[in-house]
Amino acid sequence: MSSAFAPLWRRETEAFFRTSIAFTGGVFFLVLTGVAFWLQAGRLAAGGPAGAGADAAMDAAAAGLPEAFWASPWCCLAGLLLATMLTMRLFAEEIRMGTLETLMAAPVTEAEVVLSKFAAAGTVYALMWLPALAYPAVARACGIQIPPSGAGVALAGYLGMMLLGGVFLSAGLFCSLLTKHQVVAAMLSFGVLGVWVSGGLLALRGGGEVAGAAALLRALSAPQHMRDFAAGILDTRTLVFHLSAAALLLFASVRLLEARRLR
Repeated sequence: MSSAFAPLWRRETEAFFRTSIAFTGGVFFLVLTGVAFWLQAGRLAAGGPAGAGADAAMDAAAAGLPEAFWASPWCCLAGLLLATMLTMRLFAEEIRMGTLETLMAAPVTEAEVVLSKFAAAGTVYALMWLPALAYPAVARACGIQIPPSGAGVALAGYLGMMLLGGVFLSAGLFCSLLTKHQVVAAMLSFGVLGVWVSGGLLALRGGGEVAGAAALLRALSAPQHMRDFAAGILDTRTLVFHLSAAALLLFASVRLLEARRLR
């Protein structure tokens, strides 16, 4: 990796804050996650179920608020929406404005361009999720009586969301390379990743013993992975799956960008 990566990463990161994406997207995202956390806290304080889509093992008697929040389908949805907003313009806007050809004419490699855009989106994505670590303290300050929970649970949930976000962002970046329209890129990304997330939810709702394709779907389920992280389970198979999926999508993006450059 040459010295071009750092300037490209800085350029892409600053672009999020020079436009309205980081601010409008951040406000929408924080409202969504804040409301989701507040609803989880209310249900937990009232002794109700931990949230939609959670099974009996994640009810108020067994789970603290951070576990219930990170295991909630709302977290997967919020991460998916945020990743879609952050990646839809990365290449689509450059293709539409014709600046991608100018960028690729500079002494940079395809890998540097792809990885710098991915790293910039990942930086903003990680920053957006940081306030979620303070939600339990905020809830207690507001007078909500919730069961205590260790900091490790919140950190495990945050780590899980970062790994999940790596797949979301790399898929969104790849979709952005396929078109010059941001809306089309967002629809492609949200559609493909939405099938993965919703399919995982359906697999979890099935319950009981599963076999064949259903067992595979459950093993690859993003909501199931987040439930494991929320429970403090760090399965190396889950880590390898997310890192491999993100790496494969980034590799595909590099190859696609190389193909565009050779045209």
